[in-house]
Amino acid sequence: MTEIKIDTEFIKLDALLKFANLVSSGGEAKIRIAEGEVQVNGAPCLMRGKKLRPGDTVTLDGETVRIV
Repeated sequence: MTEIKIDTEFIKLDALLKFANLVSSGGEAKIRIAEGEVQVNGAPCLMRGKKLRPGDTVTLDGETVRIV
């Protein structure tokens, strides 16, 4: 599991996917989220603007990142 440190209160799901290099572009993030491929805290998430805070986990293609 990779840990991603943020210095703000939250980061949006689509931005996190790009920041963590899980997708190559915002367009890819939008598609992958819309198709239900992304899990937040173990459950599928279809909201690309979902606010993620420290302690949350995001999984895509078997890779998990945890926000700290």
